[in-house]
Amino acid sequence: MSKICQITGKKAMIGNNVSHSKRRTKRTFDVNLFTKKFYYVEQDCWISLKLCANGLRTINKMGLDAALKQAVEKGYCDWKEIKVIG
Repeated sequence: MSKICQITGKKAMIGNNVSHSKRRTKRTFDVNLFTKKFYYVEQDCWISLKLCANGLRTINKMGLDAALKQAVEKGYCDWKEIKVIG
């Protein structure tokens, strides 16, 4: 999975670079992604997620377990894609 948030499902958008002379060329607007480790209490292990800033806010608001269940339910990630670290 590259350039897709595992919690919110955000991915890169495509748009135009517009120069001073209004000439347009294609470009991508990438997501603010980073890798973060969390302690998953229900499974008693550490997991690593690729998420954006909005996904981190969602986890802080709802909790890790509820956010993961919602993301799997909406199809943004799968339990197999979640990386377990020991």
